[in-house]
Amino acid sequence: MEQTFIMIKPDGVQRGLVGEILSRFEKKGFYLRGLKMTTVDRPFAEKHYEDLSAKPFFNGLCEYITSGAVVAMVWEGKNVVTTGRKIIGATNPSDSAPGTIRGDFAVEVGRNVIHGSDCVENAKKEIALWFPEGVATWQSSVHHWIYE
Repeated sequence: MEQTFIMIKPDGVQRGLVGEILSRFEKKGFYLRGLKMTTVDRPFAEKHYEDLSAKPFFNGLCEYITSGAVVAMVWEGKNVVTTGRKIIGATNPSDSAPGTIRGDFAVEVGRNVIHGSDCVENAKKEIALWFPEGVATWQSSVHHWIYE
């Protein structure tokens, strides 16, 4: 089983989409291992997005992510990174299919509701950054109905 980091961005929190997003991952059969609502300061935002620091939109991205509360999560399941990205949809909402989170709820690239790790390596880094205390370990009683 692999893990991924998912963050509901300030616009998603403000718009009341937290429950809907949690539901989509749960209904898929993924396990929630960590969850917290928090606000992010500028140094933390810069560390999270350090791989984008040379991009022209970096400053705006950091301002946006620090503009309100976010919900940080760790999800676990088979191929959760790749499948999670499919549930989320393309970065640009206009390229996102209906039925994806961004396809259903986002209009602007700069207000695209949610972040998801793009590979297992980055998921590990993001989880370590956002959940230094670790995450919960448990198994659902319906695990055998989801996984072979």
